[in-house]
Parts: sequence; structure tokens; C-alpha cells
Amino acid sequence: MILLLDTSLLIDVLRGRNSRGELLREWAQVGHTLATTAVNVAELYAGMRTHEEVATEAFLSGLECYELTPRAGRLAGRFVNDWRRKGRTLQLPDAIVAAVAIERNCLLATDNRKDFPMPELKLYAF
Repeated sequence: MILLLDTSLLIDVLRGRNSRGELLREWAQVGHTLATTAVNVAELYAGMRTHEEVATEAFLSGLECYELTPRAGRLAGRFVNDWRRKGRTLQLPDAIVAAVAIERNCLLATDNRKDFPMPELKLYAF
């Protein structure tokens, strides 16, 4: 199974929070593929502390990183548009991450379930 790691999980691992590093090691040991998106990498770097750069690079080098494709871009735009019509504002980066997860048939691992209301998205249950 491919587990797509959202920014909240990446930050927890890098900052040693919530035993997330141990959880990722367990996932890797049982054969799951660990991945993230270029959007999550951008979010990580936007909040990165100067002294975290080396550890961040080392950590990210062990993950697969998925880019935004035109198909996923269309789906993300539709998510934002459709949910806005329902009266709910989605952040475009979250919609992109969700669309990439759907396109790649990944399970999205996030602590921010409220940001991902799409019923077609598979979320990891913490």
C-alpha cells in the first residue's frame, strides 16, 4: 500500500512528535511505500527552521515524491469549486494533495481530516 504523508505528519516526524517516526518505521518494515507530494514539500520548507534543513533533506530523500499532473490539477480545481458551491472553502494545496492521493490510489495519512472532506479520498485512520 502507498501511504501519502501530509505535511502535519512530516512535521511531527522531523520534530520528534507523537511517535510518528516510529510509526513510519513500522509502515516501512511491513512493506508500505511512503510518499508525499511536491506541495507538501513546499509547505514543509515554508515553515522550516534554519537548523532543520539537513534533517529535512535526509528525511525527504527517503520518500517518493509525486508531482501535480494535469489530471490531478483538474480534479483539485473541481474539488475547490464544488465545495465552494456547497458553502465550504477548501484550501487549494489541500485539494491538490487529495487529488494526487486519489490519482495515485494512495491512502492519505493526515491529522487534519477536516481539511479533506472528499468522500472518494481514502484516509488513514489514526
